[in-house]
Order: sequence, then structure tokens, then C-alpha cells
Amino acid sequence: MKSRDDAYKLLTEYTTGESLLKHALAVESAMVFYAKKLGEDELLWGNTGLLHDFDYEKYPTAEEHPYVGTRILREQGWPEEMIQAILGHAAYTGVERTTLLAKALFACDELCGLVTASVLVRPDRSIHTLEVSSVKKKMKDKAFARGVSREDVLLGTQEMGLDLETHIGHVISALRERAAILGLAGA
Repeated sequence: MKSRDDAYKLLTEYTTGESLLKHALAVESAMVFYAKKLGEDELLWGNTGLLHDFDYEKYPTAEEHPYVGTRILREQGWPEEMIQAILGHAAYTGVERTTLLAKALFACDELCGLVTASVLVRPDRSIHTLEVSSVKKKMKDKAFARGVSREDVLLGTQEMGLDLETHIGHVISALRERAAILGLAGA
């Protein structure tokens, strides 16, 4: 298994934008949280979260992402389970999410974006004061964080066998653990 350092090096080779780097770190945090909770491989799950969008900055179209990235991962010998999960995180690929890893990545990706956006509009800009109810309220506002697919959040939560409140709570907890690194510790 390749190391977290290997994954981070690959991420930063292709991604320079601060918001996309922070998104990768957020999804990594959520994935590690779930790996611990479910007794799964924390390194595999964390690296999958870290690398799920590593090609997006350079290859942002639906024709390229995540196909270019998964080709690079395959060439470099990353685990096939990771590659399939990354392919499945983009609903338009048509790749079925059959593993718990793939389901968790899909469930965490969009929700991490929504939770982050919910924090950044708060007066204190702190995830430590963010409530599940605030995220649910923001989720209902279609004009807020338009790029976040509410349908994917709901489908991912369902595929994980969770209720929405529990899943939001888990993601908030995961991101609180790395609040300073993610820029969510407050003003």
C-alpha cells in the first residue's frame, strides 16, 4: 500500500488551488472518520478521499474527470478498489458503487462541500459552533452552494444506510478534528 505522503504528493502535483486542496483534505477527514467507525482500512479510505478529485483542476470536464485520474492511479499501481470508488463518485460515469468504500466516498464528497460552505457563511466562520440543523436548513436553500448536488447527498446517505442527521453529524465531527488545517476553526 502506498503511503499518505505518496497520495499527498500526487494530489499537489496536479492540484494547486486552495479550495480544491481543502476539499480533498475535508473528504479525506470524513473518510478516515468512517473507516475508524466501521473498522476499515484508514489509509486506503483516507487516500481515496484525498485523491478522488486530484485530476479535476487540470481535467475538469465530464469527458476527462475522473477518467484521466483513474488512468494515472492505475498506471502508478494504486489499489483497484480505490480506483473503482473514485470512478463511482461521479454519478455520470455509470460505475456502480458496490463496495462500502465507494458508497462512503460518494456519501462524503458533496456533503463535505455543503458543510464547508455552511461554515464559511457563518459570522464566526467556525465549524465548532455549526449545528446539524443549520446544514439541513442550508441544504433546503437551492440558491446556497449551487454546485452541491442535494440529490447526491441524499442518495449517498441512503446508500450508506444512514439517516441524514446522523451523516451530517458524522461529517461535522470529522471536519472539526482538522478545523485549523481546513480553515474552519473560526475568525
